[in-house]
Amino acid sequence: AIEIDVDAVADGKHVFVSGIMQHIEEAGVHSGDSACMLPPIGLQPEMIQEIKTATERIALELNVVGLLNIQYAIQKNKLYVIEVNPRASRTVPFVSKSIGIPIANIATQIMMGKSIAELGLPEMAQPDYISVKEAVLPFNRFPGTDIILSPEMKSTGEVMGIARTSGEAYLKAIIGAGEPIPASGGIFFSVNDQAKPMLVKEAQQLQALGFVLYGTYGTARYLKDSGVEVIPLHKMRDNRHPNPLDEMRRGNINLVINIPEIGKTRDDAFVIRQEAIKTGILCVTTLAGTMSLVNGLVQMRDQSFSVHSLQSIHKNS
Repeated sequence: AIEIDVDAVADGKHVFVSGIMQHIEEAGVHSGDSACMLPPIGLQPEMIQEIKTATERIALELNVVGLLNIQYAIQKNKLYVIEVNPRASRTVPFVSKSIGIPIANIATQIMMGKSIAELGLPEMAQPDYISVKEAVLPFNRFPGTDIILSPEMKSTGEVMGIARTSGEAYLKAIIGAGEPIPASGGIFFSVNDQAKPMLVKEAQQLQALGFVLYGTYGTARYLKDSGVEVIPLHKMRDNRHPNPLDEMRRGNINLVINIPEIGKTRDDAFVIRQEAIKTGILCVTTLAGTMSLVNGLVQMRDQSFSVHSLQSIHKNS
C-alpha cells in the first residue's frame, strides 16, 4: 500500500489542506523514517480530490480548531484512514518550507480566534516546486543495528530537497542526509522474488548509465533472462567466493540494493548491510526507494543540480 501524510488547518467551519505528502517507502515503514514527496506526483487527480474531501469532513466532524495531521493508506485505489491526530506533526516545518506559508503561525492565529477566510487562505496549497523530505538515520553510530526500515522509528533528523523535477529533489535530499550517490562503478542487487520483476526496468536503466551490475545467483539469473548483464556472486551463507563482501572490500561495489524477505534471506544479507554502513556505501532496502533513486540518476544524467533560495522560490506566494 501507498502511505499518505496530510497536514491541514481548520477553524471549525473551513479547512485549509496545506500539504498532501506521498511516502516514497511502502506503508508499514514509520512515517518518521520514510521519505515523502510534496505534491504527490504519483497520485491521480481523482484520488487527490478524495483525500482532500476526506480530510475536510474529518476535520469538521471533529470540530478541529488549529492543526490536524492524518495518515492514510491507498491500496488497489481504495483510501483507508490509518490515524488522525488533531495536533502538529513533525512534517509541519517541511510543509511550511515547501509551500511558503508559515503553518504554525497560521494555526496559532486561528486558535486565537481568526478564521481561514480572514487570513486569505485557499482550500488547498498548490506548490510550484517538488519537495522531498528524507530521514537522517544514525546507523553508523550504532554498530550492529540493522538498517532495514520498519514500523519502529529509528531516524534522528530529517532534510529536504527542492527542485522542478522529482528526481532532482530526491537526489538532493539523499545528499543532504549525508548519503553518497555514486556516479559510476558497481551496484549489487539482492532482491526477493516478488521484487525481481518490478526492478527489471531499473536494472536496465542502471546498465545504460554505465554501471556494472552484480547480483546473487538467483537475482543475476533472473535479470540476465531479461537482457541485463549481471556478474553473479555467491550468497554469504554459501561460504564460497567471490561473494558480495569480497567485492565491497575490493572497492568494486559502490551501491547496494538489498530488498530481502524475512528469515534466512534477511539474516543472510545482514553482514552486507553492516559492511555498507562501515564503508559509507549507500544501501537501499525498499522497492520504492530503489525506483526513486534510479529515476533521479536517469533524470540528472546530463544536467547539473539547480540551486534556489526559499525566498526566490516563494517570492510570489
